[in-house]
Amino acid sequence: MPVAESNTASTLTRAGLTRIGLTLLALLAFAGNSVLCRLALKSEAIDPAAFTLVRLISAALTLGLLLAWRQGLRRPQGRALGGALLFLYAIAFSFAYITLDTGTGALLLFGSVQITMLALARWRGQALTVRQLAGSGLALLGLVVLVWPDLSLPGLLGSGLMILAGAAWGGYTLLGRGSADPLGDTAWHFFRTLPWCLGLALLSWPYWQGTTEGIVLALISGAVTSGLGYALWYRVLPGLGTSTAATVQLLVPILAALGGSLFAEEPLTLTLLLASLLVLGGLALVIRSK
Repeated sequence: MPVAESNTASTLTRAGLTRIGLTLLALLAFAGNSVLCRLALKSEAIDPAAFTLVRLISAALTLGLLLAWRQGLRRPQGRALGGALLFLYAIAFSFAYITLDTGTGALLLFGSVQITMLALARWRGQALTVRQLAGSGLALLGLVVLVWPDLSLPGLLGSGLMILAGAAWGGYTLLGRGSADPLGDTAWHFFRTLPWCLGLALLSWPYWQGTTEGIVLALISGAVTSGLGYALWYRVLPGLGTSTAATVQLLVPILAALGGSLFAEEPLTLTLLLASLLVLGGLALVIRSK
């Protein structure tokens, strides 16, 4: 192989490995949000409205400081719709986790994300290959296998709220497909949640409750796994196809279930292993199709 071709292949390989590593970090951040929220609400260390407020405001502050240090705030970036979708996701997510276990909530969330993203992609005219459809179906079968034994446990309201959160997150993810400035776009999306936060604060302040533990968990969820994690997600999105971006997020329920078992003492069963194999097999089909 000529030297120039060898160097090009090496560069492409490094770029691909970097993208895989960054994508995995973003997915770990998503799973971390489920674990942190469930830990806070399960122990009643904070109420869901206060958790949402602390999470969104701390994320906005963190990203604002990073943006100011990098280049100054300059003109607003991103779309107003991004802020509305981000707020809808966050508030529905928090209230859903009052009744749902970590893994079950993440399964409902990212199952809804995948269906939303693939449906919107098809509506926009993007053709899906047989392999992509088969892989997505196999991954969804894994979700069904994992969630089926617990279908009678979560409240109907909690499940509905998490499905709504997934639909909002799917729309938010699609907005990031063309992001040329991941940090700036993510920061301004969080800034645009602040008017919504003010409305939530006015409605919910008589019911606020929070301990130091709950506030710390919400701060970590906001500043680290939300603010920095979402900026990282917007960075890797342009290199992922819509179907791939939708399907790789199905890793999050598996990671969240493992985190729930480790940190929230939730059961880890053989069913989880079977579901993991189905999800990972489906992921392999979708990624190979790209």
